[in-house]
Amino acid sequence: MQVSLRQWRRAATLLLAAGHAPPSPSAAAEDYEVLLLQRTQSSSFLPGAHVFPGGVLEAADCSTDWLAVFQPHHGPPSFGLALSGPRENYPEVALAPWPGCRSLIPDDVAFRICAIRETFEESGILLLLRNGAKAPHLARAHAPPADLAAWRARVKEDPGQFLQLCQRLGCVPNLWALQEWSNWLTPFVRKGGRRFDTRFYVCCLQSKPQTFLDMLEAIKCEWITPTGAIKKFAYEEIWLAPPQFYEIRRLKNFASLLDLHKFCLDRSSEGCERWLPITLLTLDGAMQLLPGDELYHEDKEFLEKNLSINKKTEEIMGKNRTLHRIVLHSRYHYSIHVTIQPKYKHIYPENFLGFKNHL
Repeated sequence: MQVSLRQWRRAATLLLAAGHAPPSPSAAAEDYEVLLLQRTQSSSFLPGAHVFPGGVLEAADCSTDWLAVFQPHHGPPSFGLALSGPRENYPEVALAPWPGCRSLIPDDVAFRICAIRETFEESGILLLLRNGAKAPHLARAHAPPADLAAWRARVKEDPGQFLQLCQRLGCVPNLWALQEWSNWLTPFVRKGGRRFDTRFYVCCLQSKPQTFLDMLEAIKCEWITPTGAIKKFAYEEIWLAPPQFYEIRRLKNFASLLDLHKFCLDRSSEGCERWLPITLLTLDGAMQLLPGDELYHEDKEFLEKNLSINKKTEEIMGKNRTLHRIVLHSRYHYSIHVTIQPKYKHIYPENFLGFKNHL
């Protein structure tokens, strides 16, 4: 089953987790913080939201010119990355052809280059490795070039300039620090709306690098613990889209940065699920159904439509037992309900009714 949706675009995003000393040994918060960037209110996608750095895959990300750049380290076919396990491709979306589709640079490399390039564009953070250097256990950011603003402007104008920057610095994108985490498809909102097929990666850093906002795509940045982000969302200080909320809640399974890093490495050769949330509209709210939920429909018609039911959310929740859903009670109140087992040695968030219910 394939559905041609020409407005869909490939994208990559990066969950940067950096070491952080908790305020006290008994503090419940995690010993690391994640980077969130606030989009401008004029953004065409998720205006004003706090998101992880990332963006759209460009043809330059899979240019064969990268072969020479990576030659001192690794080359085809795997570029030193762990061989990926099975990738679930429901639903099969017929993305429009693009110049990189026949490149010698595999998707696992191109998407990582995209995530690293976009992180540089939005935050000024360079996840590079010097030629000939051995990748450290926990990644370190490379010092920004003296002419950072000029290079960032060039890369924004022409993504192919990122390769030139790497050559200028004698470095390669540190692909090996990025571990595949999840794969989300943008749910249907309206006909012709922008849709993305986005791979999420995790990168664990020894310490927080300095950030340099471009003030174009991102106007504010914040390093914050997963617990702190959920609190700020509940208190309406930041707004998170459901996928970002879900992934931050998933990170809360790990109080330690080292535990998160080990978990990512241990499952690096496992598979990855691709999720298309289906929105169910109720009389008093909405919920996003995820694969495995008993109300989830693996039917191509839900690529471009929502479900609706003439019942209240509480009534629906009381009757269902096999759950994998995000309930959207209001703009700043989500709850997560999961009763199924994860695939591919991954982990799901714990059931969460909302921050105020957990005080």
